[in-house]
Amino acid sequence: MTIWIWAIERPHRRHPSSVSKGEAFSFTELTCCAVVGENALPYMEMSLVLLKLGGSAITDKTRAATPRPDVIRQAARAIFSARGKNPDLQILLGHGSGSFGHFTAKKFGFGERDNWRAYAETGASAQRLNRLVTDIFLQEDVPVVSIQPSASARTRDGEIYALDVTNIQNALEHNLIPLIYGDVAFDDTRGMAIASTDALFAFLAPILKPTRIIYTTAVNGIYTADPNTNPDAQLIREITPQTFEQIRAHVGKAHGVDVTGGMLDKLARSVKLVKRFPSLDIFVIAAQLDAIVNSLQTESNDGTYIHS
Repeated sequence: MTIWIWAIERPHRRHPSSVSKGEAFSFTELTCCAVVGENALPYMEMSLVLLKLGGSAITDKTRAATPRPDVIRQAARAIFSARGKNPDLQILLGHGSGSFGHFTAKKFGFGERDNWRAYAETGASAQRLNRLVTDIFLQEDVPVVSIQPSASARTRDGEIYALDVTNIQNALEHNLIPLIYGDVAFDDTRGMAIASTDALFAFLAPILKPTRIIYTTAVNGIYTADPNTNPDAQLIREITPQTFEQIRAHVGKAHGVDVTGGMLDKLARSVKLVKRFPSLDIFVIAAQLDAIVNSLQTESNDGTYIHS
C-alpha cells in the first residue's frame, strides 16, 4: 500500500509508533498526516542531506534547452567523493529545470486556462533534463534513481499538499540516491502548477527530517543583486528569520528565464523551514566540486548560511 502524506495544521504531535493501522498521525513541527496500511514503511529517523543542483548552474538559463554537462559531472564526482569519505551519508538529490522547463513553460503559455498542451510540453522538457542528469551521474558511479514528482504531486493554489514518498524512502533504505526535479503538477484551484524543487524540498523536509539542505547555484550564495550583471552586488553571508525582512528587498532576481520565483522564493521557504526547525542548517553555495564536498562533510564556509 502506498503512503500518502499531506501537510496540515494540528495542535499536538504524536509519534507514529503509537498509531494504529488506518489512523491518522502527526509528527514534527510542520504537522503531517499519513494513511498507514499493511505494507507501509516503518517510521525511521534518518540522518540525511537534501542537495539541489540549481537550474542556473546545470544549464544556461539565457538559452533554451542548453545544459552544462561539465557542471553536472563535477557535481556527480563531488557526491561520489563525499560518499567515499562517509559511506553512511544519505542524500536526497534534486535539480532545477533551468533552461529546459522554464523556457518551455514560457513558450507554450503554461498556466493559461485549459492550456494542457503547455502542461504536457513543460513536463516533457523537465524530463529531458532529468534524463541527462541521471545518465551522467550513473556514468560517474553515483547510484541515482529518478523519481518523477508529477506522478503523484498534487497542489492547491500552487502549494504542494500531497506527494507519495514511499519510493524516496525505499531508495534511501537501499543506499541509493533518490533524484527528484522541478516538474508540473495538477492543481485543485488553478488546474496546473509548477512543483519546483525548492517547493518539493520544503514539503519533504518535515517528513524526512534532514540535518542539512544545500542549494547549489551558478554563483557562490545569495547576493544583493545579480552578480552576473551588477559589479556592486554583495554576498550576503548569513541570513536568519530576524534579518530576513531587512534584506528581502535587496535580494537579486534570477538570472535568465524563471517561472517559479527564483532566489527570493528559495530564501523565503528556507527561512520558514529554519524557523520551524531550529536545528536545520541551510547553505547556498556555488556548484563547484570542492564546495559541494565540503558542504556535505562539514559546515561550509562558502556562500550563504541560513539558520535560526
